[in-house]
Amino acid sequence: MSGAIQPLLHVDGLHAHYGKSHVLRGVTLQVGRGEVVSLLGRNGSGRSTTLKAMMGLVPPSAGRVELGGRALAGAPPHAICRAGLAYVPEEREVFANLTVDENLRMGQQPPVAGAVRWSIPQMFDWFPRLKERRGTKAGSLSGGEQQMLTICRSLLGNPLAILIDEPTEGLAPKIVAQVAECIQDMRRQGVSVVLVEQKLAIALKVSTRVCVMGHGHIVFEGSPAQLLADREMQQQWLAV
Repeated sequence: MSGAIQPLLHVDGLHAHYGKSHVLRGVTLQVGRGEVVSLLGRNGSGRSTTLKAMMGLVPPSAGRVELGGRALAGAPPHAICRAGLAYVPEEREVFANLTVDENLRMGQQPPVAGAVRWSIPQMFDWFPRLKERRGTKAGSLSGGEQQMLTICRSLLGNPLAILIDEPTEGLAPKIVAQVAECIQDMRRQGVSVVLVEQKLAIALKVSTRVCVMGHGHIVFEGSPAQLLADREMQQQWLAV
């Protein structure tokens, strides 16, 4: 990103540990308003831990996380959420005994200054299947429906930025396409997105920038076209 652009979300020198295991080793990342930045890399490279450390679910051992100039590192997850940072976990974690409608209402909160305001009808426009299932308990939904619900519930918190971990894992191609369009619409509306995505084609399609992680730090940052042209980088850090 150009130095002239003030990032909305700024991560600088982020370190994190699981016990004695040093997982993040100085992650630095900037995300502008309305950008989609994908974190790519092999399993174990630190992508999901980066999101969890930003969200306060894994306490950072060093480094800064700022959203709109407000320091977040070290704050509890609920305070980070109220500051305008949302999180969609890979595990989905719906409220199984509540209906779709009740899950969505649980996610609603007033927007922070400068955030886009979202509504439940907008969520149903994105995912008509959720509207059909609005009275169904979330525990009875398919995996794809639960993923839709989790994304929508997080977005109804009206965040400035949203962290999304592996949203297309295990989903049918039709639902993958719906999720990709949802992420692109967030960007068009001005929401900043940090995306962990295993499917390279999806990440390249929806992202404004991509970052490749290896051994707990970022080893490449550039446009999707730049990554696509760098065969050596793909082979060294992404090929399985």
